[in-house]
Amino acid sequence: MKRNKAQTDKQLQEQLKRAGEIPTHIAIIMDGNGRWAKKRGLPRVAGHRKGVETVREIVEACAEIGIKYLTLYTFSTENWKRPKSEVSTLMRLLLKSLKERLEELNRNDIKLTCIGNIESLPQQVQKQLFEDIERTKNNKRMTLNLALSYSGRWELIKAIKDVAKKASAGKINVDDISEKTISDSLDTKNIPDPDLVIRTSGEFRVSNFLLWQIAYSEFIIMDIFWPDFSKKYLYESIEKFQKRERRFGKVSEQLKRISSGKNNEQQIPVQLD
Repeated sequence: MKRNKAQTDKQLQEQLKRAGEIPTHIAIIMDGNGRWAKKRGLPRVAGHRKGVETVREIVEACAEIGIKYLTLYTFSTENWKRPKSEVSTLMRLLLKSLKERLEELNRNDIKLTCIGNIESLPQQVQKQLFEDIERTKNNKRMTLNLALSYSGRWELIKAIKDVAKKASAGKINVDDISEKTISDSLDTKNIPDPDLVIRTSGEFRVSNFLLWQIAYSEFIIMDIFWPDFSKKYLYESIEKFQKRERRFGKVSEQLKRISSGKNNEQQIPVQLD
C-alpha cells in the first residue's frame, strides 16, 4: 500500500513538473490547529501535535517536487498573547520537533534557517535551533525557513532602523535608498520573495506575515484546517498557481513578447493634451 502511494505521489509530481512552472519559494500560513481540535472535541494541543505531523509531510513533498525555499509561519509575535499554558506547550513541541527532525533534515539534504525575534524564544529552543541551523548549513536541496516569534511590521521597523543608522553614519545616501536597500535589511535578505502564499482555514488575511515580500505573490486560500492539509492540497495549490498569469504590472501581450524574446519596448513619457 505504501509503495503504491509513493508511486502515485511520484506520478503527480512529474505531472506538475511537466504542466508548468514550479514555484521557487512557497510560504504557508499554517492556520486552524486549535479549531481542528475543537471540532473533534479534543484539547487544542491535539491540533498542534497533528499540525506538526502535517509539517513533516509537506516539507518532504516540497523537497521532492523541487521547491527551493519553503517558509512556514510557525509562531507569530501575536501568538505570545495566547494562554500561557498553550504557549508553553507550543514551545515544548517546537523543541521536540527540532531535536527529532535534525537527522531527517540532513538525510533529505534540507537546510534550516529562521526569521523573527529569535531572542524572545526560550533559551533551550534557541540553543537547539542554532545547533540545527549550524549542522544543516551545507545542505542544498531545499531551504526550510521557519518564521518564529515573527511579525512583518516588526521586521520592517528593524529594517528601517538599520537603514537609518547607515544613513546617519554616512554609509549610504538618503537619495540612494531603494527597494533593494530595504530588502537587503530584512531577515529574508538571502531568500527570494515568495512566488506562492498558501493559507489554510479559509481566512482571507495575511496576519502580519512577510508584508514587504508578498507584494507580488500569488495567494491560494484553502478552506481546510492545517492538520488536514496534505500533499494532495499542496499539489492542487501548485496546479492553481501554474494557471495564474503573473503580469507584475504589465499586460498579457507584453508578457508574450518577453517570453518570445521579442520585447524591445522602452518606457515612453506620457503626454497629456
